[in-house]
Amino acid sequence: MTSEASPEIAVGERARAIPDGAPAAAPSAGALLVVLVGTFITVLDFFIANVAVPAIKADLGATAAQSQMIIVGYGVAFTAGLITGGRLGDLYGRRRMFALGMALFMLASAVCSFAPSVTVLIVARIAQGASAALLVPQVLGIIGTVYTGAARDRAFTIYGLVIGLAGVFGQFIGGALITVDVAGLSWRTIFLINVPLCLLSLALTRRTIPESRGAGGTRLDLTGALLITATLGLVVFALLEGPERDWPVWVWEALAGAAVLLAVTVWHLRRRAAAGRGPLIEPGMFRSRLFSVGLIATVVYFLAMGSFFFVLALYLQLGRGLNPLESGLMFLALGVGYFGASMVSARSAATVTARRVAVGPLTLAVGYSAIALTANGLDLSGSVLWLLPVLLVAGLGMGLTTGPLTNLVLRGAVPEHAAAASGLLNTAQEGGAAVGVAIAGAVFFPALADAGGTAGAYPQAFAVTLVPLVCLGVLASLLVLASPGRAART
Repeated sequence: MTSEASPEIAVGERARAIPDGAPAAAPSAGALLVVLVGTFITVLDFFIANVAVPAIKADLGATAAQSQMIIVGYGVAFTAGLITGGRLGDLYGRRRMFALGMALFMLASAVCSFAPSVTVLIVARIAQGASAALLVPQVLGIIGTVYTGAARDRAFTIYGLVIGLAGVFGQFIGGALITVDVAGLSWRTIFLINVPLCLLSLALTRRTIPESRGAGGTRLDLTGALLITATLGLVVFALLEGPERDWPVWVWEALAGAAVLLAVTVWHLRRRAAAGRGPLIEPGMFRSRLFSVGLIATVVYFLAMGSFFFVLALYLQLGRGLNPLESGLMFLALGVGYFGASMVSARSAATVTARRVAVGPLTLAVGYSAIALTANGLDLSGSVLWLLPVLLVAGLGMGLTTGPLTNLVLRGAVPEHAAAASGLLNTAQEGGAAVGVAIAGAVFFPALADAGGTAGAYPQAFAVTLVPLVCLGVLASLLVLASPGRAART
């Protein structure tokens, strides 16, 4: 981050809290680096586990549902706690909650790395996700408080870039760590590496990040937090257990119960807002069409993005016999496309148009379609290197979407709801990715079983699973176009 994008701020203060909207110069480059490291490792840990699933299955004997829970358990805990975590930062200090979340994340990572059974690993992954939910919302809160104008646009674009890089390069990093097999730890190193990174961030947090809080002192809406958590949990549980149990009646009852809970949640939030009691989610922020439609588009996009990494890792390792490092190297094609498209997007960060953003998910859908056709055509006889060009196209779609869509949605939030909007955006991103894995698993594993369950069945199951992901990409593009088409300027 250059000084041109970052006016100076005094970072040596101890107890002073900067409320939202208070004038402040920008943090040092060290502050931005520290908060983005927190973002990187928490997003990385959602995606890095994808490439480790086959090794974990072999080592701990995980079932198909347990394999998904290793990914989804983290994502659901992360998603369900994000809004609450953001409110805690507003009330008690964002730097304080960032540091607490980082410390808890480090401890949970250590437990993951030495988990003796798949049950312990899943519980530790859920604890990891809950810790990340305390840490991550503070990042957008800190950036949103100390940056203004074009500098804030660039910071949001860098934030989106970091999310994408963690996703696409996480597969390569995980594959390299598993293949190197330091001290015979195999997949455990992907969690153990978090410990020194967290220690380094904790050492720098107090020195580089100024404390800030949200304006006002409303109490935490615990009822709203419980309702939102229960709603999301029911949906994901039903999608995970449905394919395993051949979709019994109680699974559909769980989904119906989630719909009822959602209605109750909306009623509760509106009632609390009308009474002036500070709801967990302020209903008034949805009056902005750009924000509300853009938020739905974000959910749909991340449904398609997060689930793709999961099924691609299974196809490459279990279907095509690649080792974790070789599988990770294939993901680099996604990374190259993502990085190149993100650099192009960053140049126009100050002006975001709905039409320009809509090109991204549409490009992603084209890439997924080409990947499905290529994988199915290759079967098991052709070289997987033929996938590299089409993976590059999918990466371009991700790079054209993640950062610009983040910027577009936050542009639609009115200033008094900026902090809550950031928390909702985080929730949409992580929740979409987590539920996307559950949806992909609900398609992939039955398709695999129907095709015989052998290695030869993986190309067909992989191609079938990409069909709904293509549809999601097209839907995300249409939703972005449905938002106001005018340029959202600084």
